[in-house]
Amino acid sequence: MGKYGISAAALVLCAASSSGALAQHGMLGGTPMTFFVTSKPIGDGGNLGGLAGADAHCQALASAVGAGDRTWRAYLSTQARPGQPAINARDRIGTGPWYHSKAKIIDYLGRQLNRPIIQSQIHGDTLVEAQRGSNMSKEFALTEKGELVNGIGDPLPTWHDMLTGSQTDGRAFADNADRTCNNWTSNDQGSAQVGHSDRVGNGNISWNSSHATNGCSQEDLVSWGGVGLFYCFAIN
Repeated sequence: MGKYGISAAALVLCAASSSGALAQHGMLGGTPMTFFVTSKPIGDGGNLGGLAGADAHCQALASAVGAGDRTWRAYLSTQARPGQPAINARDRIGTGPWYHSKAKIIDYLGRQLNRPIIQSQIHGDTLVEAQRGSNMSKEFALTEKGELVNGIGDPLPTWHDMLTGSQTDGRAFADNADRTCNNWTSNDQGSAQVGHSDRVGNGNISWNSSHATNGCSQEDLVSWGGVGLFYCFAIN
């Protein structure tokens, strides 16, 4: 028993309780979670219920881990349709900075740090940032539960395909090809542009625009190395 009557066991229990409380508020590592990859898909291929359905999925998953007090948006673009302008994924998510759900980086003092990502950097908006590259990585692209997403080299299944419908600069495609599964309302029309959360495969390292799928069914998404996951960003 210490001088102040607090045992080592009590201190350990207190620390564990504090850690659990942080986890329940999306604050593993001491920084509020403002970014995550969905831990599970909606499950109907490219039919997400439109942007509203995708946003609701982000919000529900965030709420389940105590981060529902923030407003969440899915990182998805939609393409122009008659009477409907295109919507760019980058314009839906604010400017950041964004933090994942865990602190993974250790500084020289042994402290855990959660290095953020920012809007201009992840899209390479300046020459310097484009040359430096984004610090979006497999280790950053954690689920809301703080879990890594299976990528190339991990035990199967591979889930690294992230639905985005976007070009590398975060904007919608302007050509006639459907890259958004009819703006995220169809499981049998068009294709889906995806990025790779581990930044490996298909001859590029793009986190948001690696390739298009062959179709929009759940089976099509799985056949390409995904399951219908996507990125979620807090806008506040």
